[in-house]
Amino acid sequence: MIRRDLHQHNRLAWDAATPAHSSHKHDQAGFLRGGGTTLFDDEVHLVLGTGPEGHVLEDIRKSGARPLSGLRLLHGACNAGQDTLSLAQLGAEVTGVDISPTAIAAAQTLAEETGIPARFAVADLYDWLPAQEPEFDVVFMTYGALLWMSDLDALFAALAGVLKPGGRVVGLEFHPLAMMYDQGRLTYPYSGGAHVVGEAGIGDYVAASGTALAPSGFLEGEVDFKNPHATHEFSWGVADILGAQLRAGLVLEVVREYTYANGCKIWPDMVEQPGRRFTTTSPAVPPLMLGWSSRRPG
Repeated sequence: MIRRDLHQHNRLAWDAATPAHSSHKHDQAGFLRGGGTTLFDDEVHLVLGTGPEGHVLEDIRKSGARPLSGLRLLHGACNAGQDTLSLAQLGAEVTGVDISPTAIAAAQTLAEETGIPARFAVADLYDWLPAQEPEFDVVFMTYGALLWMSDLDALFAALAGVLKPGGRVVGLEFHPLAMMYDQGRLTYPYSGGAHVVGEAGIGDYVAASGTALAPSGFLEGEVDFKNPHATHEFSWGVADILGAQLRAGLVLEVVREYTYANGCKIWPDMVEQPGRRFTTTSPAVPPLMLGWSSRRPG
């Protein structure tokens, strides 16, 4: 069941958190204008249908290539637009949609300051998607997007509906198994869309992750941010995520698991590795991210 009422509660939490997150990021516009990117190789491999090995972003930078030229790309749950604009720099015609007007205002400002063309819309995806034509080549959703979605079957059916025949849904999420832990202890449910109330709201994970989430340069910014709004999250397991795509008529082409987390220090004892990746010091590392690409037939 789609819980639009809870989505709006989450919007308040994101409206509060976005300025705190942005306060730690130095000169994002200058960074992007200078050819910087907030993307990771893993995402680009999935979008291009390559990999999973190799430094594809470095190869693109050196060659000056624009491998997404001619593609219309929808970035769902785009937040403040840094990744959206980074995808546009690879040649895509991009549209970013997010439920937070504060985040979209920041994205529009960043687009204007960089001169990178992009379209942005403030909307609940469950309302925005059904009103669109099947005009996109790629739908892109990453990193903590699905946990805000109250009905995966409805979501992926709507995503499939905006794809051209042959278009793809590309996703990269923190692994559902990793999301069960809090401070090293099993705390949260694994699957089935279980409703979890986060009384502390969305925290300042950018401050905790440092330059890994602020590649333009890290600033101290807002200190000891406390979110006044609780959140409502939904626990989706691997079978939930992949099964919803199959039920929507999408054909899974790639499924990958990763033993590191891009950008975000999802557990406090994680250590940063080259490439803005975090992992654990344990010799037995669980899967920390799940990636996929699925195609609309035709």
